[in-house]
Amino acid sequence: MADKGFSDKVKGAVNKVKGETKDQVGNAKNDPNMQAEGKKDKTKGDFQKGVGDFKNNVNK
Repeated sequence: MADKGFSDKVKGAVNKVKGETKDQVGNAKNDPNMQAEGKKDKTKGDFQKGVGDFKNNVNK
């Protein structure tokens, strides 16, 4: 594992930003479905970051 979880951390950060954007736009538009999608994406991002952290710690 050459990247030691770095790619998972990047994917996680991208999903968190995407999710936060959807959440805020959904809030502004009063669109609960978009807010739910945003929260799902943020959770996915948190999970991916955790996977990256785990891989990084395993490969030390």
